[in-house]
Amino acid sequence: MSDTDLGNMDAGQLKALYEAGRASPREATRAALERIERFNGAVNAYVFVDHEGAEAAAAASERRWQQGRPLSEIDGIPVSLKDLTEAAGMPASKGSLTRSSEPCRHDAPPARMLREAGAVFLGKTNTPEFGWKAITDNQVFGATANPWDTRLTPGGSSGGAAVAAALNMGVLHQGGDSGGSIRIPAAFTGTFGFKPTFGWVPEWPRSKAATLSHLGPLTRTVPDAARMLNVMGRYDYRDPYALRGQPDDWGQDLERGLDGLTIAFAPTLGRGVVDPEIAHGVEQAARHLASLGAVVEEVELDLGSPIEVFNTIWFTASLAVYREHDERDRQRLDPGMVADAMRAERMSALDMFYAIEARARLTERLEHFNQRYHLVMTPSVAVPPFPLHHDVPPGSGMRDWEEWSPFSYPFNLSQQPAASVPCGFTRAGLPIGFQLAGGKHDDVRVLRAAHAYLGAYPPRFPETPRVPA
Repeated sequence: MSDTDLGNMDAGQLKALYEAGRASPREATRAALERIERFNGAVNAYVFVDHEGAEAAAAASERRWQQGRPLSEIDGIPVSLKDLTEAAGMPASKGSLTRSSEPCRHDAPPARMLREAGAVFLGKTNTPEFGWKAITDNQVFGATANPWDTRLTPGGSSGGAAVAAALNMGVLHQGGDSGGSIRIPAAFTGTFGFKPTFGWVPEWPRSKAATLSHLGPLTRTVPDAARMLNVMGRYDYRDPYALRGQPDDWGQDLERGLDGLTIAFAPTLGRGVVDPEIAHGVEQAARHLASLGAVVEEVELDLGSPIEVFNTIWFTASLAVYREHDERDRQRLDPGMVADAMRAERMSALDMFYAIEARARLTERLEHFNQRYHLVMTPSVAVPPFPLHHDVPPGSGMRDWEEWSPFSYPFNLSQQPAASVPCGFTRAGLPIGFQLAGGKHDDVRVLRAAHAYLGAYPPRFPETPRVPA
């Protein structure tokens, strides 16, 4: 079996080969590192690669498999961490000129859990500074490019993780999502991205936008996402918002299909303006879900204008970041994030109080809606991928990324689980994704529906980065 074959495999396939003695964690790790070497120069997904650490972890895993004592179902599986997540022995630059490049001393909860499960850490993936926006560029490492067309953005803020997943530069990829930062790049790269119920994947140190931030997987398959969540979707006392009650097996219902599920298809979520090709692709996906056994009803679900609610919280988080830096470092922060912070300076405590109150009403409405419908379906993003180095599509007249991604952040406000599922391509060959969201703690149901769809309509991935002449 060649390295290229191993490099294209998912975690389930690799686990079966390890069990049978037909491949080893060292071979799989070297295949992943070789793909990083081949592809990363074109896409800039990884900002740190730990060759020595990965080789050592893979060798230890190989010994465990030979002894018949693996630590978990992902022992020896190559994994990446988002550069916002701290892991002992690796830097966490967080895309900021104000951060040290010294190795971290501690593991954040996902890193600790993945390490204890025997996962092989390949390195850290790119993010905008402190994850503040929905594209992936920063002043330290530059921009991450979309593997389907390297002139375009892969979205963000987990853009590096999504690109690594699309090109299988590693198998399991950890992302974070405070307003769409897993689902947006999943949609732009044609991968599967899942934001679990808030508090079910612990985070520490906590994001400044603490009650918006969810950690989760970006993968090629739903079973791989479930395998990753079986490890890092567990309680950790260090996260003050961490919750218990996670499923024993996040993938327990993956093979149940769609029979008995009622899905509300909200093509605009009330006020979204969607690119026609994306609208057509998502409508077709809704028909496919119905053909697979779900009851799909097109509905009018108008959530009003939650962008103001979200931005009150989001901009205030940027202001908190800004104020914790001294004057010298403030000059080195991303100017766009600073501009957001300055907008928050004009807000009052009463503005925040009303935003919290409106957020509660939004959550109540969505949870009530989920008493009638098991899942809500929307486009993942309203636009196709657009050129690098732009926060909004050029010529759109937009100012904020939330304007071109109106479907993602409402489900951060509600703290509900939501996934982006790949569902085809535009005429230009760019990925399209649809979003499935469920009520709080309905994560297993979201994963079940996504898996049923992808089982019938498998995604396609780029063999190599497409670099136009």
